[in-house]
Amino acid sequence: MELKRVVVTGLGTINPIGKTIEEYWDNLKKGVSGAAPITRFDATHFKTKFACEVKDYNPTDYFDRKEARKMDMFAQFAMIAAEQAFRDAQIDPQAIDQDMAGVIWGTGIGGIITFLDETRSFVKNNEVPRFNPFFIPKMISDMAAGHISMKYGFRGPNFGTVSACASSTHAIASALDLIRLGKAEMFITGGSEAAINEAGVGGFNAMQAISTRNDDPATASRPFDKDRDGFVIGEGAGALVLEEYEHAVKRGAKNLLRTGRVRYDRRCLSHDSSRPGRERC
Repeated sequence: MELKRVVVTGLGTINPIGKTIEEYWDNLKKGVSGAAPITRFDATHFKTKFACEVKDYNPTDYFDRKEARKMDMFAQFAMIAAEQAFRDAQIDPQAIDQDMAGVIWGTGIGGIITFLDETRSFVKNNEVPRFNPFFIPKMISDMAAGHISMKYGFRGPNFGTVSACASSTHAIASALDLIRLGKAEMFITGGSEAAINEAGVGGFNAMQAISTRNDDPATASRPFDKDRDGFVIGEGAGALVLEEYEHAVKRGAKNLLRTGRVRYDRRCLSHDSSRPGRERC
C-alpha cells in the first residue's frame, strides 16, 4: 500500500513567551525566557517558587464567561491554539468532508486545576458532596479534543493521548499515521498543559523532578548540563493542522500555493523510501 503524503497547513500557539506564532517566534529568536516567579498561587512554602506561566492570561479575552467556566485551563489553551491553527490554514468547514477531519490532542495531566478546586470545595463544605456538574468533563484528559471537534464540526477520529512528556508528540504522530493510511484527510493536533498550581508544583517537588534554582529562574532549565537539577514546569498549547497533500492542494491551502504554482513546502511530513524519515518536499 502506498502511504499518503502529509503536510502542515496551519500553526497556532499560546505559551509563556508568546500568545501567537509570530510573537512566540520573535521572542524565541531573541532568547527570551518564560521562567519567572509564580503568580498563580503563593509559593512561599514551596521548594520551587518559579515556573513558565502564560503571562497576563485572562480567559474572558478569548471566551465568554459562561463558556470559560465549562473548561479547565488546559482545554482553554487548547481551544486558543487550535483556533489560531484553523484560521492559519484558512479552512472552510463547509468545503471539506467533516467525516474525514478529526482531532487528536495530547496532555500529560489534564484538568488538575479543576480537580484541586473541586477537592478544596468538598473539604470546605464539610465534605458534603456538592460537586460542580462540569467537574468530570472539565477534568478528563480527552475533553480538549472533544471541545475542538465540536466547535468545528469534525466527525472523524477523535481522542486524546496521554504519555507524560511525549503526549503531544504521540498525538501528532497518531494524526500523521491515520492520514498516511488514508483513514482521514485532515487533523487538528497538538497538545496543552496547565498544571501550575499547588498540586502540580508540590507533586513534582516531592518527586525531586523540577528545578529549585529560585535565584536564577531564567537559566534554570539546563538539560544535559552537569549542574542540571530538574525541569522547569510550564503551561500553554501548540497546535498543527495536518492534511493529506492532494487534499490540501485541491482546496488551495495557502502554505502550498503561491501565484498559481505549487510550492513544495519544507514543512512536509511523510515517508520517503530513499531517505528514511525524510521527505523530498
